[in-house]
Amino acid sequence: MFADIKTFLAELTSGDKHPARFDASDYRLAAAALMVHVATLDANLSDVERAKLHTLLKTRFALDDAATDELIDAAVVADRDAVDFYQFTSLLMRTLDEEGRRKVVAMMWEMVFADGGVTEFEDNVMWRVADLLAVPNRERIELKREVAAGRDPLDEPR
Repeated sequence: MFADIKTFLAELTSGDKHPARFDASDYRLAAAALMVHVATLDANLSDVERAKLHTLLKTRFALDDAATDELIDAAVVADRDAVDFYQFTSLLMRTLDEEGRRKVVAMMWEMVFADGGVTEFEDNVMWRVADLLAVPNRERIELKREVAAGRDPLDEPR
């Protein structure tokens, strides 16, 4: 036991181990975990959904391919370990302004529509998450309509 503690302290002070790029306090991880959650409500993350998630995260957060893959892997683990949405939505509420939270909801809708349609479970999760993010129902529904119509709701000025 003392050897483990000694090794841990040595790694901390020598810099041999790098901290995770996306730690639990990173809003990008919280947003990605919510997107993973809605994408996997009906099954595991399919190749189509993973490709869509990769594209969304890479473009919206200006990441390279390796960082995007790392974020997706971390988000899958974070979603699997989460007991509810609060740990993600509370972080997003603390770190993002109203427009930023709206963008997260828009990205989540893009993930919901990645497989072509919306189930009642996905719609329910979107309602709950948008509510926790203080995105009004009217805006949540409008974002859904824009994504369903094939428009990018984040390209349009508000």
